[in-house]
Order: sequence, then C-alpha cells, then structure tokens
Amino acid sequence: MTTTTTTASNKAFIQHIHAQLDQGNSRPFLEGFADDATWKLEGSTAWSRTYRGRKAIREELLNPLFAQFATPYTSRTEHVLADEDRVVVQFSGDVLTHAGRRYNNRYCYVYRLEGGLVKELIEYFDTGLVASALEAPAVPVPVPAPADAGA
Repeated sequence: MTTTTTTASNKAFIQHIHAQLDQGNSRPFLEGFADDATWKLEGSTAWSRTYRGRKAIREELLNPLFAQFATPYTSRTEHVLADEDRVVVQFSGDVLTHAGRRYNNRYCYVYRLEGGLVKELIEYFDTGLVASALEAPAVPVPVPAPADAGA
C-alpha cells in the first residue's frame, strides 16, 4: 500500500468515526481501538495519564467520565488532517454534568493507526475546564497478589 493510500484510508476511517460521534453514535469510536491501544490525556488533571488497553480505556476513563454526564454528549468535528499513520482531529464537545456544570471542552486528538485500528491516541484539551467541571475519577485500587501457598 502506498503512503498516499495509507494516508487516505486512515483519514477516511477517523472521519467516519468522528462523523458518527457528531451524530451521537459512539460505537464506531469504541470499536476502532486495538485491544492493546493507549490513550494519553495530556496535562496535570486528575484524569491525565496513559490508559493502556481497550478494557482500561473503557473501564477507567470512559465509563467514569460518562457517568458524570446528565445529558447526551454532543461533539462537532472541525478539522481532520492526516499524514501516513497519523490523523489529527480538532473538535468541540458539550454536555451538562449531574452537578449542573457545563462541560464544553475543545480538543485536539492525535491518532496513530496500525492495521486499520487506533493504536495510540494523545488528547490535548482545556485542563482548567476539566478541573472545574468534572469530579476526579476514582483511583483504581491495586488488587493484592494471592499469597504463596508454599510460604
């Protein structure tokens, strides 16, 4: 596959995902991640870290985040740029939280695709708005290793 074809197919894939998000359908977005994908939230918010694996992305990031929303989350894609395996999307989102705060952030997502799926996502956003509008996520409690039966 040529670089031009790779760039075009990766851009089309992400454009489709964001067009669906703009219509309120998150399924293509969630299904577009590789099992071992990473999602890094930049900044120093309580949410900022790297989420590793599709399961962690869903359980540690998306589920706790969307549990705070009182209204359906809406997004509006503004620009999609692509170069080989990287696709950059500028968009905005808007939702009302259960606490009555408006969370209307602006984002820049930098995707890296591999094998037709999202392998890595780096998210840039208004960290001040995150701190003022969202509750901190629950800190995952490490599960202790089972005691060695032979000890």
